[in-house]
Amino acid sequence: MAGSGGGYADESDEALISDINVTPLVDVVLVLLIVFMITMPMIVRMDTLRERELSVVLPQASEAAPLTSKPKELFVNVDIDGHYSVRKEPQTEDSLLKLLMQAQADNPGRATVKIRADRRCRWQYVVTVMNLCNKAKIRDYQVTTAD
Repeated sequence: MAGSGGGYADESDEALISDINVTPLVDVVLVLLIVFMITMPMIVRMDTLRERELSVVLPQASEAAPLTSKPKELFVNVDIDGHYSVRKEPQTEDSLLKLLMQAQADNPGRATVKIRADRRCRWQYVVTVMNLCNKAKIRDYQVTTAD
């Protein structure tokens, strides 16, 4: 075997080959990966379909109400002179604060306030209502405009 360029240190026929060819191993691993990536979503989808096919008779309730209902929005109206009203009843800052605190107590963390202000009123009146909402720990308040 003169002239062969095997590149091994010992070029006799009895030399051991110490290199391992990993290309077929990588090919097999990639094929398995692709097969699992394709089949797993199908298996999950089939399991959810089987779960939906269970025949279950649900009980009926005559007075059932949804577990989570949207709380009623509280509308605070501000006129041009800075007078506040809720449900057509005039409010002072103190009574408005009590009303907002009650709304927060009735719907903890879910109270919603809509501030409707006359477009000609001073912005300070609107900011006062926002500040009262913050004091009552109501974070969901909005200033609305006329359509």
